[in-house]
Amino acid sequence: MAEHLHHVHIFAADVDATVAWWRDMLGAEVAVDTQMAGARNVFLTVGSGRLHLYDQQPKGVPGGAIHHIGIRSDDLPALVERMRARGATFRSEIREFGWWRYIMVSAPDGVLLELFAADGEALDGPLADYFSGSEPVSGQD
Repeated sequence: MAEHLHHVHIFAADVDATVAWWRDMLGAEVAVDTQMAGARNVFLTVGSGRLHLYDQQPKGVPGGAIHHIGIRSDDLPALVERMRARGATFRSEIREFGWWRYIMVSAPDGVLLELFAADGEALDGPLADYFSGSEPVSGQD
């Protein structure tokens, strides 16, 4: 078997504004903008990841069962400054924990993002493998 997580699909109350936010803040690119399952769907690439937007009002409680979406950066301070210059508001300053640092920000519709950086060279074992991004992770040592 060769399954892998392909994308995260979220509701967007204003899909055009949401696309603009992801483009401006994180360099997203529109790969597909089409009608599927009775609604407009916009498929974005964000670095090597994929985010799908469903042109519908979010349903239920904000975020549902999802706490946050993690976005890895190779230059977290520069990303934060670029986003601040474009109007993003952060909950705190960057928090540092040795090999890992992060900051939280809300995307449109209250979608919480964790922007983070991980120093894979400071790690070994399963954590180093997991954050290297070069090999699939089996969960085994």
